[in-house]
Amino acid sequence: MFKCIYNGEKETKAGKTVFGETIRKMIEEDPQVVYLDADLMNSIGTSGLEKSFPNQVIEVGIQEANMAGLSGGLSAVGKKPFMHTFASFAGRRCYDQVFISIAYAKNNVRVIGSDPGITSAYNGGTHMPFEDICLYRAIPHSTVIEFTDSAMTAALLPVIKERPGLTYCRLSRKNCIAIYSEDSVFEPGVANILRDGKDAVIFACGYMVSESLKAAETLEKEGISTAVVDMFTIKPLDTAKVLEFAEKTGAVVTAENGNVVGGLGAAVAGFLSETRPTPVIRVGVKDEFGQVGTPEYLAGVYGLTPADVVAAVKKSISLKK
Repeated sequence: MFKCIYNGEKETKAGKTVFGETIRKMIEEDPQVVYLDADLMNSIGTSGLEKSFPNQVIEVGIQEANMAGLSGGLSAVGKKPFMHTFASFAGRRCYDQVFISIAYAKNNVRVIGSDPGITSAYNGGTHMPFEDICLYRAIPHSTVIEFTDSAMTAALLPVIKERPGLTYCRLSRKNCIAIYSEDSVFEPGVANILRDGKDAVIFACGYMVSESLKAAETLEKEGISTAVVDMFTIKPLDTAKVLEFAEKTGAVVTAENGNVVGGLGAAVAGFLSETRPTPVIRVGVKDEFGQVGTPEYLAGVYGLTPADVVAAVKKSISLKK
């Protein structure tokens, strides 16, 4: 079970700190866990692990494609590899190796892509991944997860350690808005209802979960009852909850920190079009490249603010008939 503790405040620990602590703990507890990085250990809280655990931690260097191939090989001999790089590189730079050496070869590897979407901030357009969800969703039998906050990161990493096949996870390195208590338990493929409602529903993931909760609070003051569902597993989609809230509200909004082409919104809209046709308004990046700026500035540029979510909910409700 999970407990929602959302009050609009940020976490006390950065995502990269919690990630590093959790990886260390898993390495200590399971000798089959292997951690690989492509010259970003200092950026993700794992610096120094290669000295403490030379047989379980591999600093590959700036060779993302080789890291994917190596991870697939380690899985083939019974290891449990986790490989990390920026999400921009996890998608674009080593996609063929991930597809063939990991997914097609039926190896069990967890790919961690950090700094998703606008959280890449000052790293700029070349390092700002809006397309990674789409790319990983397109790989057969893949699992695609976006950690909502650090409590989820710490809880889910040990769970996906035993998950078969390719698992891709989006992870923010910075301090997220706190959504869950530290004792929360999560199940991949099962979405979390953070707020119930009868007029509309927002299916959100990652950065957009807190923005959607803010939007729901604003809508409540206007007399609009809006459910918020954390769809942290984008693939496989929790179709049962999508169908439940589509039937219950008749107005659906999706909110994601990435391109609407092939992302969460596409997954939800595609499913509903074949099962229960319902108005779906997608909040996300509208087929654009990234740029330099703070997340707050970029959210305004790309239409990812609570006000944008509010407008989307009202538009969805207006289309009910």
